[in-house]
Formats: sequence, C-alpha cells, structure tokens
Amino acid sequence: MYFGRAIGPYESELVANAQLLSKSGGGILASDESTGTIGKRLVSAGLENTETTRRDFRELLYTGEELGKYLNGVILFHETLYQSTRRGERFVDVLTKQGILVGIKVDKGLKPLPKHPEETYTEGLDGLEDRCKEYYKQGARFAKWRTTLKIDVGKSLPSEACIAVNAAGLADYASIAQKSGLVPIVEPEILIDGTHGVDISAVVAEHVISAVYEQLRVRQVLLEGTLLKPMMILPGSSWPEKVSPELVAAVTIKAMRRCVPAAVPGIMFLSGGMSEEQATVNLNTINILAKSDEKELICPWSLSFSYGRALQSSVLGTWGGKEETREDARTVAVSLARANSLAQQGLYEGPHPTTLQVSNLIEGFRGWRDPADPDHKI
Repeated sequence: MYFGRAIGPYESELVANAQLLSKSGGGILASDESTGTIGKRLVSAGLENTETTRRDFRELLYTGEELGKYLNGVILFHETLYQSTRRGERFVDVLTKQGILVGIKVDKGLKPLPKHPEETYTEGLDGLEDRCKEYYKQGARFAKWRTTLKIDVGKSLPSEACIAVNAAGLADYASIAQKSGLVPIVEPEILIDGTHGVDISAVVAEHVISAVYEQLRVRQVLLEGTLLKPMMILPGSSWPEKVSPELVAAVTIKAMRRCVPAAVPGIMFLSGGMSEEQATVNLNTINILAKSDEKELICPWSLSFSYGRALQSSVLGTWGGKEETREDARTVAVSLARANSLAQQGLYEGPHPTTLQVSNLIEGFRGWRDPADPDHKI
C-alpha cells in the first residue's frame, strides 16, 4: 500500500480555487455546450449556427454589469476559450477582471458502451494531460468532465459495468486535471428521462456517487481540490405525480449526506432539464433546509449551482439575434444569475426573472447520437 499523495506543485492553488468556486452567494454558469448542442438551440430560436452567432450569444452571457457578484465561475467550450468580444477583449480576460474563475470542458463526449445497449461512457482521456496544461496556460483554473447514466428499472439500468466504467473515467480525469493545476468538477449526470419516482432516483444516485468517490480515493485525488456536479434527486420526467420543492430538497440532502465526503468543498447542482424557475426554487429550498436546526439535514459543503439551460434560455429568447435587444438580454442574464445567487443563500423570494412559459427545459439530444443516424439517440 502506498501512503503518499503526489498532487504536484498545485495543491494549495487547487484548494484555494475550489473554495473560491464554492464561495457563498455565487455559483457557476455552464456555457460549455458543444458546437452541435448550442447549434440546436440557436436554430430553434431562428438563428444560424455560425462561430459569430455563438460568440455573440456568449458575449451577452459574460458581459453583464455586476455579474461577478453572482457567479464564481464560468465553464467554457474549447472554441470559446480562444474567442474575444466584439471589441477584441478575450473572454478569459473579461471574466477574470470580474473575479470569475474560468473553467473548461475537457471530455470529448459520449460513446456507446460496448455490450451494454442504451448505456454510454465518456471519451477523452487520450491526450488529456497535454490539453489540461494548455488550458491552464490560457487562463483556465478548473475543468469539467460529464458522464451520463440512465435509469430504467425494467432493464436494470444503470448496469454495474456502466457505473464502474464511468466512475473510473471520472477519477482518471480528476487525477490528470489536478496534476495540471485545474480543479476537477466531477459530473456523474443521472438523466431525468424515465418513469421512476424519487425513491429510485435516490438509491441510484447514492450508488453512483459512492462508486465515484471510491475511485477518487483509489487514485488519491485531493478531495479538497474537487467539486461534485450531480443532479438533484428528482423523479423521472414521465413520473405522473408532481413533487414539491420540499420533498426534492429533503431527499437530495439525505442522499448527498450518505455518499459525499465532508472534505469536498462544494456540491454544484446541475439543472438537468428543470425550468429556470424550478431550478431556482429547488436550490433555494435545499439551502433553507440545510440551514435548519434538524441534525439529519446539516451539510458540511456549500450547496450551489452549475446551471446551463437554467441560466441561458431566457437570454437567448430575449436576444433572438437582434442588435436592439442585446442590452435587454444582458440584463436578463444578470437577473437569472442574481436569482440563483439568492437561492444559494436560501434568500430567494421571487418573482422569477424568467421570460419563458414552459414547465421544463428537457432536451431530446442529451445522450449519445450516432452521426450516421440523426434520428437515433441513447
């Protein structure tokens, strides 16, 4: 047995940056969608999926006044890391000047898991160390790697093989990221699709997250220099009964307490298809319960957000590609961040700044899609 931990020269920096990302009153904007994913959203809004359009939209997300009061970090896609505003200022510098840490998506997407129909693994370990070193030079200070797992009780999904492969991949990535100076966000996303209730969601989440932390332990990853990005404990999207924010909050906290080590500084929940308002209300309720006097709900970590769609959808709808709506869209971006900043502190009271009249933001292309068969998805 080896009793050392070789993190390298970045240990104190990793811990400090993980704490900054977990700082009270702030969260993370996940704007690391691939070119294809952001393209589908742009097209649905009547816009072309061009580099200029992608840059213009993301500029609106990053340049709102006082954004740094509400966001501790922003996750970028590879393309975005090297882009600049219309005035020629690098996005990295725009964010850094506001006190916002820059993050980067480092995985290469989902692939079908051999011999396990309907399940996936995440690729991207080849060349990862070189990419992480380059991203650090460009100003990134944290990274994200996403895996997805599907619940299907009738088919006994997720399988043990799928859980094991993805937990190992997350741990390998986390070890490499830390060696290169990047705080790893580990994201074992349990997809919202399905007919299961919250009880099943909780059991699966506890099993999956426990497996991830076991692999992180085996690889001697410094937990104080990591963050977890899980789904809240929600029923499947086809579950017939509506669940209250109070139930979601209670089962989520209990599940996290059972499997997330206290050394982890922050849990940054993903929005995973919730509506903008639902994501805010659920986060607010989680933090209210976590601050209560009930011993079984006391939490050692910051409970915050790393939202994508729940911080972007109204911005895109408000902008619509028009020059005259740019400032309005920028204002909406800051308002959404502010609402979730308040929710992170258990202080959100409404009304919500969303401009959408939808019950959810579920997308049908969150799993792997065979490029040769555009209508097929996992």
